[in-house]
Amino acid sequence: MASSRLKRVEESATIKAANVANKMRQEGTDIISFTLGEPDFDTPKHICDAAADAMYRGETHYTPSAGIPELKDAIALKLCTENKLDAKASDIIVTPGAKQAIFEIMMSVLDDGDEAILFDPAWVSYDPAIKFAGANTVWVPTDAEDGFKPQNPEEYITDKTKLIVVNSPGNPTGAVYDKQTLKNIADIAIDNDILVLSDEIYEKIIYDQEHVSIGSLEGMQDRTITVNGFSKAYAMTGWRLGYVHARSDIIKGMLKIQSHSVSSATSFVQYGGVAALEGPQEPVAEMVDRFKIRRDLLVDGLNAIGIKCQKPGGAFYAFADVSEYGNGDTVTEKLLKNAHVAVTPGSAFGESGKDFIRISYATSLERIQEGLERIKAALV
Repeated sequence: MASSRLKRVEESATIKAANVANKMRQEGTDIISFTLGEPDFDTPKHICDAAADAMYRGETHYTPSAGIPELKDAIALKLCTENKLDAKASDIIVTPGAKQAIFEIMMSVLDDGDEAILFDPAWVSYDPAIKFAGANTVWVPTDAEDGFKPQNPEEYITDKTKLIVVNSPGNPTGAVYDKQTLKNIADIAIDNDILVLSDEIYEKIIYDQEHVSIGSLEGMQDRTITVNGFSKAYAMTGWRLGYVHARSDIIKGMLKIQSHSVSSATSFVQYGGVAALEGPQEPVAEMVDRFKIRRDLLVDGLNAIGIKCQKPGGAFYAFADVSEYGNGDTVTEKLLKNAHVAVTPGSAFGESGKDFIRISYATSLERIQEGLERIKAALV
């Protein structure tokens, strides 16, 4: 019998869509998959070499649950210099991926009956993590015409609100919040004594804009929980390496959960993380340049077809309005069946995404171009 906790949560829609596409591919169908949020680039060689060297010199044993000192020091320096946070290594925990970090945060700071604010649409795993913690999700609508910024979030605050989740650059929309938008959120958090979880996993995949960490704003140092990791910026999805910076009581709570569950991030993987932060950053810049070319091809192509789509400011997703052709679920099914193009329905990310589809452009220019041609043939 499944627990009541499990019954509150649906399976991941992005994983489900990818699995359907993979099954069709295994059966011999040429599927163009725009589903999973995974860079199609290999991890830079110097990072692989560092992890391999660590493995061969014997760094294959248990590490401190919060992470090796070398990596925590490198993360603290990065947060201080790049994100303008007053970060100390003692206030950092290294996790097996940013997703695990988010799960631990929800379990650490939310109680039964608490409320957590999500800006709709939001990444698929925030809501389940909130529910696993026994709390309730409050969805704040965003305006697609205004860069998917939250609309009047202060109206959704109650005496049960414990946490606001911010994801910039964001999944699924690629939205990047400017400093004023973040300040408005910060003011709400300060006025109502609310914590903010800032998921900054896409911070380096950003186009012609500046990334601002909400924790760097006045009054936000002690109430911001900053989440980041290595999966997206360094093409290290399979490595499972993330981290959190927060005040000491939150880190201690997370450490209780981590030490009794996954124990720690993999030992030699952590040395790869050190190399990622301290080594050359040119591979990141080169990857972002290529993502930008792909973004422009995809978004310009969608708009030329007649599918409304704004150019995302960051990440590697286009969130396209397909309401001219049906809702997102219907169009997703039609594209897979008739065009052999796999996308994710916008409804997976919240109610306001029901007329949208998410298209990941973490694939080659050739496949994007072919995908556009197939979409046009199926819909227009």
